[in-house]
Amino acid sequence: MKVVVGNRPLLEARALEKSFDYKLFEDLSLSLYSKQSVAVMGRSGTGKSTLLHILSTLLKPDSGEVFINGKSIYKLKEYEIEGIRRKEIGIIFQSHYLFKGFSAYENVETATLLAQTKIDKSIFEMLEIDHVMNKKVSELSGGQQQRVSIARVLSKKPKIIFADEPTGNLDNETAHKVINALNNYIVTHNAALFLVTHDLNIAKKAQKLYQLENKRLNIR
Repeated sequence: MKVVVGNRPLLEARALEKSFDYKLFEDLSLSLYSKQSVAVMGRSGTGKSTLLHILSTLLKPDSGEVFINGKSIYKLKEYEIEGIRRKEIGIIFQSHYLFKGFSAYENVETATLLAQTKIDKSIFEMLEIDHVMNKKVSELSGGQQQRVSIARVLSKKPKIIFADEPTGNLDNETAHKVINALNNYIVTHNAALFLVTHDLNIAKKAQKLYQLENKRLNIR
């Protein structure tokens, strides 16, 4: 299926630079459009997760700008950035960060209350977790917990999904089902996906694949 992306990017990065003990990257630019998925690969320590954190409002770059829906996010006030985090973006981490004392359903429900959205049970079916939603998180397998955390993010109805190694704790078959679900979501909801992964087979499911190396972002 050919996907036609929108005209104005949902996400745009211009001339980003970031250093810690050494320079991770410089003059890094990219755009992400509606219905588009982008994957970034690279060796450990090249700055993949740092880049995701910068793009997703969690870490300010040393220089450069990040625009979400045309707004330069690091020029906004903190309450405005909080609004973007709550309603416009969703972040999937390799660790699921679920509330252990809650059921799977209650974990998702909490996110929808904050985002002021309604629970879409078709997401549970799409991720094949509809049969475990009433169980406590502690009763779920690691793979089920990860899929609940993904359902929690999708239930917010974000326009941009940031996913940092979202399939790292999943078996191969489940990993591909999860990526297919994320790609289906961005098409049906006019959203976008920014994915960081070590798995080339997963990365190839994105429409555009980058390699972060030698401080630059290069098309693979």
